[in-house]
Amino acid sequence: MELPTPRGPVSAHVVHALRSGDAFEPAVAASADVLGDDAQVALWVLLQLHYRDFDDAARDAEWDVGAVALRQTLAESFVDRLRGLVTERVALARDAADDVPGQVMAMIGAADGPSLAAYLHREATREQVLSFLRQRSLYALKESDAHSFVLPRVHGSVKVALAELQYDEYGAGRPDRLHAGMYAEALVAAGLDPRYGRYVDEVAGPVLAVDNLISVLALQRRTRAASLGQLAAFEATSSLPSRRIAAGIERVGLPRAVAAYFDEHVEADAAHEQIALRAVCGALVAAEPELADDVLFGAAAYLELDERSAVHLLARWRDDEVVEAAS
Repeated sequence: MELPTPRGPVSAHVVHALRSGDAFEPAVAASADVLGDDAQVALWVLLQLHYRDFDDAARDAEWDVGAVALRQTLAESFVDRLRGLVTERVALARDAADDVPGQVMAMIGAADGPSLAAYLHREATREQVLSFLRQRSLYALKESDAHSFVLPRVHGSVKVALAELQYDEYGAGRPDRLHAGMYAEALVAAGLDPRYGRYVDEVAGPVLAVDNLISVLALQRRTRAASLGQLAAFEATSSLPSRRIAAGIERVGLPRAVAAYFDEHVEADAAHEQIALRAVCGALVAAEPELADDVLFGAAAYLELDERSAVHLLARWRDDEVVEAAS
């Protein structure tokens, strides 16, 4: 994997420090718009140090003190900004049900953003479906890896339930059913490059933000409950959209093998929804009631960023259609 093209001064500093071996300066993040492309690219690069190497980096900087400090500066600003954005979502969900699983589902039911899956199902062009596959690749080619960082930070039945869910995500003992591997196969079938990080320069800032949220929450013990809330919201909003996306892939004439990844998630995520909501989040809060608000924050933050991502991609694709029609 190669370092991405910078999109501003903060990401330029991070890429330069990794390529040159120069010191990281956490202060460069002070004036960045933490939801902007520049900060999100910088944060993504720093988070990837915990997953994979960059081929063009001069050194292994995973635990470089300056890199960690800069990552934490960006991550904390990111989380703080999100807490302010989702206050109303959390409050409404808290009033809507008496238990955390019900509150998360109420939050999902109240979400009113556009449906990217519905657009892909009925309206998207072949090129827009391919664009979606490229945008999704940063998450799907390391699917579930982030939540494996949470396993040592939970205990008892919660650990068992999370491990059960992860076992399914990693293929249930069958390498050919590893979800990240299935996505790589889908990319190949679509004529795309299956290498992780290959399309990072194309991935929109709001899409990067979703991927970054998953890692930021999972990599810190103090946000473990928020990470599990994010997981529950993801699983509870995956099954039906996966069915629609698979249908859209077939509608535009892509090979059946491209849809296989999404077909797998129709049934898998319907089961995972109940595990994540009840056996993971419900059991966690039953054992540690003080973590309830963190679970709700994680779910709300994911829904907020997922909606922003959908809005951005739909606007981008429609703008492209206008340009193509004009030309």
